[in-house]
Amino acid sequence: MKFVDDSQNLRIRLRIVQALVLLLLAVLAVRLYFLQVVKGAKYAEVAVNQRLRRLPIPAQRGAIIDRNGLLLVDSRPIYNILLSREDTKHLDRNSLIQPLAQGLNIDPQMLRERFHQVKNQPAFESIVIKEEANHSDIAWVDAHQLELPALRVEETPQRRYPANGVLAHVLGYVQEISPEQLEDPRYKSKGYKPGDIIGQDGIESVYDEFLRGRDGYREVVVDSRGHIQSERSRVEPQPGQDLIITIDSDLQAAAELELKNSPQGRGVIIALDPNNGEILALASAPTFDPNLFSQRITTKEGRAEYAALVNHPDKPLLNRAVQGRYPPGSTWKPLMAIAGLKQGDITVDNSNILCAGGIQIGNKHTRCMGGNHGSPNVHIAIAKSCDGYFYRLGLKMELEGMQQMVREFELDKRTGIDLPHEIVSITPSRELKAKLHPKTPEWTDIDTIHASFGQGQDVITPIALIRAHASIGMKGMMYVPHLLKEVRQVGSVGERQARPGRFFDRPQPKDLGIPPEQNATVVQAMWAVVNEGGTATGIKIPGFDIAGKTGTAQVVSLGKEGSEFRDHSWFVSYAPAYKPEIACVALIENAGLGSRFGAPSVRAVYDVYYNKKHGQPAAMKTNIALKIR
Repeated sequence: MKFVDDSQNLRIRLRIVQALVLLLLAVLAVRLYFLQVVKGAKYAEVAVNQRLRRLPIPAQRGAIIDRNGLLLVDSRPIYNILLSREDTKHLDRNSLIQPLAQGLNIDPQMLRERFHQVKNQPAFESIVIKEEANHSDIAWVDAHQLELPALRVEETPQRRYPANGVLAHVLGYVQEISPEQLEDPRYKSKGYKPGDIIGQDGIESVYDEFLRGRDGYREVVVDSRGHIQSERSRVEPQPGQDLIITIDSDLQAAAELELKNSPQGRGVIIALDPNNGEILALASAPTFDPNLFSQRITTKEGRAEYAALVNHPDKPLLNRAVQGRYPPGSTWKPLMAIAGLKQGDITVDNSNILCAGGIQIGNKHTRCMGGNHGSPNVHIAIAKSCDGYFYRLGLKMELEGMQQMVREFELDKRTGIDLPHEIVSITPSRELKAKLHPKTPEWTDIDTIHASFGQGQDVITPIALIRAHASIGMKGMMYVPHLLKEVRQVGSVGERQARPGRFFDRPQPKDLGIPPEQNATVVQAMWAVVNEGGTATGIKIPGFDIAGKTGTAQVVSLGKEGSEFRDHSWFVSYAPAYKPEIACVALIENAGLGSRFGAPSVRAVYDVYYNKKHGQPAAMKTNIALKIR
């Protein structure tokens, strides 16, 4: 039997094992050095962050108050249910849709859309699952904390607007910032983040940077399941700045009531102080409920309500004051008269022009809708609304004269009102004629005649028209119409500095340079419209001299049957005539004669103003239409 000595193999094996052990220890030492020294700071921060959580404290948005101190818009606390994205990052969130929808009575589709919208948000942001949670919702969250620890209930301010759509087109509304807005440089530069509630329309939008507060936060300690154990620190939010706006709620209510009771329930009434451009009332009908966007838009019913608004044929979301364009009809005539006098086509002492019941151009006769006024001067032409007079004045001025008038009254520009989405009026030009009528592109005398009495290519926004007429009352001083009266100061909160107050920053008027005698001639004629047997005599208020002009604007489909094709009814005015305190315009859609609907609507606003200003009731209306137009 051969003896085998294994002692050498055993020694080798032991050395191999020792080497492997030493190698493993070396690897562990290197890894430990890497984790503790090289990456130590990073992992320490991660560990702390897993233990600490920063939860935002939403700041209350500033209130909106009318010129008399009446609170119009404020914010009230509600409870929202949120889902922590960080605590659900390893989950398929679609698996949460069914239990959340059933437990909190939420539309599953809304949750799917919500999860999709926020998929690119930073991990530390939370997802709002349900707004304005009730006691039952909160109890459900409490009862399911073990299964759904990522849910939490948080108090937050919610915007509240006046009921029944009052002032909706002025106030606008707030809503959560959209993913598209977050990509827009205008919002990026202001530091908006996902989930922020921002002004989306009206003065909520224009003055968002003042109304928005500065959010605070609280730093809390959480356990491994995300449950809050204690609060470590807290930074209080700084509320937004309150806004005082120029609106007088009593005048606003009168304007809205007039529109509500108008034949079609559609139109615009604007009242302003011609001495500084402050808007006292701005009503556009039909209207909408801004609370839809701040309170109900995330629900199934709210989205259906919004779809109905968007698809409504009367366009309730349209602010007709700044986004509506209408042929001005005879309200164009005082502007033509001022321009004719300034340009020397007529003079104060010699302003007579033939009416003759109309004018013949080629084989086309265009009649004066008021009959034959003979050869009136400018005073009678305005008071009686003589078309024939202005046909011939337009021919004297020619297109270039009317375009000069447009530039001087800035009808070819935005007025600068502090509301979003203002559009520019359309005024006569050869380029527009060629664009609209490519088969007959040349500008002709017929085009001049149509443009001269507000029925051609000219379509004007109500805000531009009232601004121009108010400047006649103010002897040529034309102000920027505006809604901001004051932004109130907010004091410092912790390290956040105080935010200073401010006022409207464009108070200086444009001087149109109208010679006093020419201005007085037109003012006297507009006074006669109401007080001397003119077309609006029915709205006369003894002791409160109204100067104005009616207008009956033909719609495009003139001659067709149906109320939707009736003429638009205008009345534009200021009072008292020789030292105006207030100017007002009414445009009642498809109502008919300006004297029957536009003028009485303005009178209703003046009644409220007169009572407030003078403390006694104005004389009763004698109404209604006394004259033809």
